[in-house]
Amino acid sequence: MSNSSALFACSRCFTRHPFEELSPGQQLCKECRGAFPVVKCTYCRSEFQQTNKVNTSTICKKCEVNVKAYGKPTACEYCNIIAAFIGNKCQRCTNSERKYGPPVTCEQCKQKCAFDRKDEDKKNTLCMKMGSFSCNILNEELTDEGEEKTEDGDPFFTVNVDGKLLCWLCTLSFKRALAKTKQSDAERRAHNKMMAQKAAKNKEVKLRGHNKRPNRVDVTKMGATTGGGGDSNNSETGGANPGANSQPPAKMPRMKPPGDPLDPNSSDHVVAMTQLKEQMASLQKQLVGKDSTILSKDKMITELKAKHFTTENELRIKMNNSQKDHEKKVEMLHTKIKTLQKEVAVLTKSTKKERLAASSGGGSGSGTDSPSIP
Repeated sequence: MSNSSALFACSRCFTRHPFEELSPGQQLCKECRGAFPVVKCTYCRSEFQQTNKVNTSTICKKCEVNVKAYGKPTACEYCNIIAAFIGNKCQRCTNSERKYGPPVTCEQCKQKCAFDRKDEDKKNTLCMKMGSFSCNILNEELTDEGEEKTEDGDPFFTVNVDGKLLCWLCTLSFKRALAKTKQSDAERRAHNKMMAQKAAKNKEVKLRGHNKRPNRVDVTKMGATTGGGGDSNNSETGGANPGANSQPPAKMPRMKPPGDPLDPNSSDHVVAMTQLKEQMASLQKQLVGKDSTILSKDKMITELKAKHFTTENELRIKMNNSQKDHEKKVEMLHTKIKTLQKEVAVLTKSTKKERLAASSGGGSGSGTDSPSIP
């Protein structure tokens, strides 16, 4: 069977394409990959491609199954990824610990989530090949070494980059940075190639226009020799054009000015860079000074707030105490008023009785002065 007839179906639209055009994870074609974005899983942080525009969930299928079976996960005690469905560790860390032993501190994120394979030959070859900044070499090395993979396709490995032991997340970020640098390098090369082609075309046009000039010189020379005063013309033009028969030298291209914007090593660029560095240093000093002033002002503000708070509390306590004293005094005065009112009432009653007794005693005393005789 020929290579042209070996076609594979897309898992989304079921159209047939060569195997190289399909994505390695979900076997999607270019149209399906462009229609559905690649997102990160909320729990395990692995990348996957959405296959439905209606359900834009950011949870992969494996984590959805685990959530239905075990509930929401907790943070892993090693990598702090919220993917620990069973116990305190995620599936990636448990499998890596089972295979490579206890974790080691990652030199990038300073977390104890890197696993050392303890294979110096593999590390050295991987370090040497990572120094070339090529993501394809890294992927080929990992697949050739036969590393164990999860269901998501994420290998359990720890990469030693420039002598640094990195964890899984730091390795993924490093691979993305390598891919971006590779893409930017390719764009830069294409831009430089296009500029070189334009410069070559301009140079060819200038050379073609310059090569036509000797023909015009020969025509004037032939016209001058036909006339009678050819000797005088030759004598006049002899000093100005001594080598009329010989072709003039090719026109040299103009030298680039010292401040050419395409030359990164020109003096203008160096001066501008030094000026920018000086400006950055001065701005950093200003930032440090402003930060110190802001800190001092923040301290003053906090002190003033504390003083205001203490004075406010003291005044509130004083006000409460004065209110309590006032209420007590008012109650005492009310009790005194009540007692005095009672005394006044008693005194008024007694005075009334005395008056009545006095009035009744004065009226009956005149008829009873002498004893009555029966």
